[in-house]
Amino acid sequence: MTSLDWQEFLWMKSKKDALLKRSFDLIISLTGLLLCLPMIGIIAMIVKVTSPGPILFIQSRVGRYGVLFRCMKFRTMAPDSESVGTVTVAGDNRITPVGRFLRRYKLDELPQLWNVVTGKMSFVGPRPDVPGYADMLSEADRVVLSVRPGITGPATLAFRMEEKLLSMVDDPVRFNDEVVFPMKTKINLEYINQWSFFRDLGFIVVTVIPAMDRWLNLIPDAISGIMTGEYELNEPFNEKGELPGSRCK
Repeated sequence: MTSLDWQEFLWMKSKKDALLKRSFDLIISLTGLLLCLPMIGIIAMIVKVTSPGPILFIQSRVGRYGVLFRCMKFRTMAPDSESVGTVTVAGDNRITPVGRFLRRYKLDELPQLWNVVTGKMSFVGPRPDVPGYADMLSEADRVVLSVRPGITGPATLAFRMEEKLLSMVDDPVRFNDEVVFPMKTKINLEYINQWSFFRDLGFIVVTVIPAMDRWLNLIPDAISGIMTGEYELNEPFNEKGELPGSRCK
């Protein structure tokens, strides 16, 4: 599997599946934009008046087939924070008070509905990475670039406490590059190989209601898999192999 054409065939079993997924994305994202317009307007005003800088944070991300696109979010950090680094940890002082609230409830990602409308993203899929991380993928792992990146997905849900996790290690960037990123890639590859439209619906349900995964059992146990002797966490896992305060399995 070295060809993205072959990987695309592996990802979408038929053109009917591809049409179903894209139709769902388009209809729901357009509907969501219309319904959320008042909320989007209110959030935009709050972001503008509570901290200096633009309302939106627009960043180049790696999309389908490795093509860069402009990924949009509400700005949650001080201007030019990305110049310090792209890895964010819990308690990062670059995050504004309003931004902390938006990130907690994922409201900062509402503008990405437009990315879904334009076909740059999907509701479910691997999260789009900043340029540079795609270069870390092996040839076989580049199958993750054959699909549209998603607002949510199994790797996103498995690492919903990622910022907390990164705050517990001495070198967050190294830990992200050597442990978290490879594990996310593995989860995303499994997602692609097991893809079905109804599994996508399940991931959306679990995104909105995390407790539903007790019955759907869709989210991999990524956190306990990180417990290795090479990395010493500043705060221990609990007896179930969970992060302190985590809702992960």
